[in-house]
Order: sequence, then C-alpha cells, then structure tokens
Amino acid sequence: MMSKIGKFGKMLRHIASEIRWYTREFFGDTAYERYVARHRIEHPDHPPMCERDFWRMRDRDAEDQVQTGCC
Repeated sequence: MMSKIGKFGKMLRHIASEIRWYTREFFGDTAYERYVARHRIEHPDHPPMCERDFWRMRDRDAEDQVQTGCC
C-alpha cells in the first residue's frame, strides 16, 4: 500500500513530466526527433541529416518565409 506522501510524490512527478512535454512541444525541441522518426520510415536507405544541419535548415527556411504587412 502506498502512503499519502508516496502518492503525492508520484502525482508531482507526473505533473512535472506533463509540463516538460508541453514545454518541449511548444518551443519546438522535439522537431528533430520527429524528423528522424519520419525520415527512418520514408527514407530507410540513407541516414538523416545531423541535428546541427537540421536546425540550420529550419532556421533558414523560417527566415525565407517571413511575411511583412497585412496581405
């Protein structure tokens, strides 16, 4: 049987885990992990780009797609 303190600790760990997941998703930290997973399925014949190149490409693409103005 788990004590009240043990249950509370387990609940806090779960909440902290959920907060970490949402934070990583919100800030895009999981983008490379998702890229690698998709790449393994779609292109199993060659390795994915390294993480450094991935972030450079992502930043370059974001800069190229900047829109100014209202239309």
